[in-house]
Amino acid sequence: MAIATVTLPVERKPNGAALASWGRYPRQTAQVRPWFWSDETPPWGEGRSLAYGLGRSYGDSCLNEGGVLVPTRSLNHFIAFDPASGELTCEAGVTLDEILQFAVPRGWFLPTMPGTKFVTLGGAIANDIHGKNHHRAGTFGRHVQWLELVRSDGPRLRCSEKSEPELFRATIGGLGLTGFIAQATIQLRPITSAAMDVVSTRFANLEEFFELSAAADKDFEYTVAWVDSLARGKKLGRGIFMAGNHAVGQSPEDLRVHRVPRARLPFNLPGFVLNPWSVGLFNQCYFHKQRPGARRARVHYDPFFFPLDALRDWNRLYGRRGFFQYQSVVPLPDGRAATAAMLARISRSGQASFLAVLKLFGSPASPGMMSFPRPGVTLALDFPNRGEETERLFADLDAIVREAGGSLYPAKDARMRGEDFRRFYPQWEAFAHFLDPYCSSSFWRRVTASA
Repeated sequence: MAIATVTLPVERKPNGAALASWGRYPRQTAQVRPWFWSDETPPWGEGRSLAYGLGRSYGDSCLNEGGVLVPTRSLNHFIAFDPASGELTCEAGVTLDEILQFAVPRGWFLPTMPGTKFVTLGGAIANDIHGKNHHRAGTFGRHVQWLELVRSDGPRLRCSEKSEPELFRATIGGLGLTGFIAQATIQLRPITSAAMDVVSTRFANLEEFFELSAAADKDFEYTVAWVDSLARGKKLGRGIFMAGNHAVGQSPEDLRVHRVPRARLPFNLPGFVLNPWSVGLFNQCYFHKQRPGARRARVHYDPFFFPLDALRDWNRLYGRRGFFQYQSVVPLPDGRAATAAMLARISRSGQASFLAVLKLFGSPASPGMMSFPRPGVTLALDFPNRGEETERLFADLDAIVREAGGSLYPAKDARMRGEDFRRFYPQWEAFAHFLDPYCSSSFWRRVTASA
């Protein structure tokens, strides 16, 4: 098999997509060996191989400097579907977008989703993704019935809670390090309409967010908030709270699948475009666009779950230097004070994040050994890469998270210190026993190098 060497991110490859992380930082070099058929042996690279889906991890957990990246998008076949139970079996390269296109017209829906539908099934499992309904449904891994794992040191294994349960739990949220996922069966949830009944409420400060969230989580399957990260003083933590439930449909015509987005950002914006003034203006307009009081609407699921998917390549908004996403979770009750401290520090820094998302994680336990979600407050923010200035801000945020007993999300990380990772995930040494001897990643080597 021919071996292609590429520098990440690249502008083109045979399948037309960039082999890079979504944050476009760091830039690294790796060999590319596609895996075309799930029943064939993956193209292992000696000691440093990593499956690569659509590259929607933000940092280096999907990168493999000096090693081998194995694109899995060719594993895009649906294998079996039970229309009575909603059990779906497909290969690891099938995307959530493709699953929705198949399932929605048949009256079924994904059990939980991140903020983009352009994620592969294998990536969803490897990162144990979460969504707006974590307080009800937990993480994606809770809905995986079984998975087929291909390892370099033995036969293919069918892993589930009953068969190879420890390896099953290590693979869910295992960042692709326990072997290559070939296929999996997931449990879908029934729907009668593609629409969502949504209530949006403007809140004046962080305290109002916690009040709204506590009330809404009882009545709504999906809850999330946008936060003005530049607000200060009595307005600290102000934003817009969104809660939704699946609407009740009356006919098959109500099960209308989403359209494929066509709008693209064809070039990188100059780095100066996203600055405190421009983001502050956006935040003001977005906040005041929502009138006081609760606003009810019926909308299609696509803009409710995936608003950013409407613009392909939206990561180019941050320019050539790329950007960071910083997502933390801090347990309650300290999460209230820690979130306030983080937002206050961000506001003082003047560093702009117009994609700031706040949510309460619920109590459903994640099945993955290394899964990120746990009960508490999660805050996710995007920051343009401004070098040392951004790193100083992150160091202060790290200290707040550490003090409050919280954690950071590996799938969205490009710079977490190794000592912090090992503090946030003390189970990492037990997890390391399940690593495939031929699998590795830039992230794993970075956070365990000094151990």
